[in-house]
Amino acid sequence: MTSSYERIKSECKQKGVLWEDEDFPATQSSVFYHQTPPFTFQWKRPHEIVSNPVFVNDASAQFDIVPGKMGDRWLVSCLGVLYLSKGLFYRVVPADQNFDKPYYGVFRFRLWWCGEWLEVLVDDRLPTINGKLAFLQAQNTNSFWPGLLEKAYAKLHGSYEALKYGTLLDGLADLTGGITESISIKVESNILIRPPLLHNLLDTTSIITCTINNGTMTQIRNQTEALPNGIHVGINYRLCSMDKAETIMGDTVQLVRLRNPLAQTLSKSFNFNGDWSSFSNSWERVTMNERNRLIEQLDQGEFWMSFFDMTQTFTHLECVHLDSDTARDEPQLADKSRRWLMRLYQGAWKRGVTAGGCRNNPDSFHINPQLQLFLSEKEDVIISVNQHSVLEPKVIGFTVYNLNSVQNINGCLSKNFFKKHKSLVNSQYTNSRQISHRCSLDPGRYLIMATTFEPAEEASFSVRVLGSTIRLALLETQTMLLLDPFPLLNSNTKITIDSTNNNNNNGISCSTAQYEPVFMQLADDQRTLNCFDLQELLEACLPNDYIRSCASIDVCRQVVCLMDKTNRGRINFNDFNKFMINLKTWWGVFKMHTKEKSGILKAERLRDALFDVGFQLSTDNISILILRYMRRDGTLRLADFISAILHLTMAFELFKAKDTNQDGIISMGMTEWIKSVFMC
Repeated sequence: MTSSYERIKSECKQKGVLWEDEDFPATQSSVFYHQTPPFTFQWKRPHEIVSNPVFVNDASAQFDIVPGKMGDRWLVSCLGVLYLSKGLFYRVVPADQNFDKPYYGVFRFRLWWCGEWLEVLVDDRLPTINGKLAFLQAQNTNSFWPGLLEKAYAKLHGSYEALKYGTLLDGLADLTGGITESISIKVESNILIRPPLLHNLLDTTSIITCTINNGTMTQIRNQTEALPNGIHVGINYRLCSMDKAETIMGDTVQLVRLRNPLAQTLSKSFNFNGDWSSFSNSWERVTMNERNRLIEQLDQGEFWMSFFDMTQTFTHLECVHLDSDTARDEPQLADKSRRWLMRLYQGAWKRGVTAGGCRNNPDSFHINPQLQLFLSEKEDVIISVNQHSVLEPKVIGFTVYNLNSVQNINGCLSKNFFKKHKSLVNSQYTNSRQISHRCSLDPGRYLIMATTFEPAEEASFSVRVLGSTIRLALLETQTMLLLDPFPLLNSNTKITIDSTNNNNNNGISCSTAQYEPVFMQLADDQRTLNCFDLQELLEACLPNDYIRSCASIDVCRQVVCLMDKTNRGRINFNDFNKFMINLKTWWGVFKMHTKEKSGILKAERLRDALFDVGFQLSTDNISILILRYMRRDGTLRLADFISAILHLTMAFELFKAKDTNQDGIISMGMTEWIKSVFMC
């Protein structure tokens, strides 16, 4: 199949034009959608800006990108981390693109977006001011990959302005496809990071960076703050390795090798100048051979710092954990002894179906997607939840439960499980696009519940788990009939209806025998009623307007279709009596699940209410019912509930009648299929 990229190039070749992206037009609204900028942008193609544009300058190893007018140095820092990892870089920035002829003005990039690698196409019209690029640009070369990649990223976000609210962790995840994790180096005076942990991190297929997060959610502006030792706030310094310096006095100093990705864009006066920097007196403490051994390890932009100074200077480790498949193309990660195994689940929070909210909502929390995690041995695992709502992010998080003491799990765990069991791990809840958490787990089974904070909030999401011996599976309930919703009635069974709507008996007290004369008056010579007659009878005998809503013509048609065994479209008085008995039962169940406001059932409680009637339904089946019956305010009324029961009863009866082999499989012709659809 021809890709969109190849199709566009072919069309431009036939027409003899350069491509113009209609999905992200060269207009002011593509730059700023909310604010009014103090200047007007002119959109120009690279060859209109410089005489010899290049896409990627392979001859230059330096990273010389500056942010421009938007001042979003967080994105520059992310690109710096990416640029230092050439295998990952060329996954995002395909190298088979340039400005040589034939040239069609279209470029493509690959970004990790909404749980998958997405190819994003952009034209090469870039916003300029006074003939110069307005935003990301190379400072010393004519490379245009930064500006074009920024445009692709802005296209996904809806505008350039939206990038102002991006974060380092989200950017690193989007550019690498990894799971990002922020680890505090210290809390007050307590150092949390120890050399063994750093060694462990460096042994994995992970990119480790050190940064100073000054409490602004890693929003870094154009003017960066530099500490007295030359370290800049908000820049992600790559942690390359660790070593020990043997001093002349016979002791050892733990060192870390760091690299500044923006070394080429910052003034040399702001390079690291602390202990163990290039011109530090600390080197006098070691022999010349030891000094040469350590200095020879340094590459451009790299420097040594003592482990102690690192813990005193930086506030966080920001890690990008890559699974083995993603890390395979990165040479710097080829020799890592521990490779992450990744398991992925793509799901959605749907109102009334799987959007149960956090565990503060005990009546709906259990309807969230339930993921079962299996571990073969004790290990650290990293759990990440990524929401796919970019413009209006929800507050999200997740909870983990231990299942090792639970036996015979055959489907989704019920509300009672969460009332009786305490959670093992609770992430923070935030409106970030991604939230991740590292936890140490013993071998066994665990339950992961990814949720929004509030119930009934809809969004797609991804859950990723990194480990070494992990398996991940969705718990799903099998659809089955647990109880007969229309049990056989004893010949002496009677039904009564109370016009006072007493809560103790569901509003039922007078014998329906008194309505038999009315029934017979409406009946034909065979003593049967059709759906229109049944509607008239129900309107006469049901006690109030609310219950009388069940007398709609649609419900009456369902009752007749379900109970008529002669295909004449008519029911007798025994059928009517049987329906009324069950109506009483269903109404009682309905009232039991309407806690806040009588007569209104929240959609997220429909599954439990139907379970009490006798229906165990899978998520797909309950989703269909929600789409069919949920009202605008996310609730159902009694008539909706009764209609759903009748629909389900008919569906089960039709299937049972056709499942002659009792193997859960039926065969139907077109005529039978159409008939069954209309009967339900």
